[in-house]
Amino acid sequence: MSLTLEEVEHIANLARLRLSDEEKERYRQQLSAILEYAARLQELDTSQIPPTSSVLPPRSVLRGDEPRTDLTLEQILANAPQSEERQFRVPPVLE
Repeated sequence: MSLTLEEVEHIANLARLRLSDEEKERYRQQLSAILEYAARLQELDTSQIPPTSSVLPPRSVLRGDEPRTDLTLEQILANAPQSEERQFRVPPVLE
C-alpha cells in the first residue's frame, strides 16, 4: 500500500507536525514500506499457532520467591530515622 502525499500531510496534521517537502516524501516512503510489510504479515497463515506461542523457551529472569530471615527487626529499625514501639515512625500525612 503506497501512501499519497496528501495522506502524509493529513497524518502530520493529526500529529501536529510541520514537515518540509523532502520530509513528507521521506515519510511517505517509510510509512508505505511499513504498511506493505504489515500487509505481507497479514497474508501468513497463523491458524495453527496458539495466541501465546513464542519462539523463545519460557524462563523467568527473576529469582524464586523464597522467604528468608536475613535481617533481624533491630537491624532493620537501625536504618530508620525514627522508630517507636518496634515500628517505623513517620510524619503524619493527614491531621
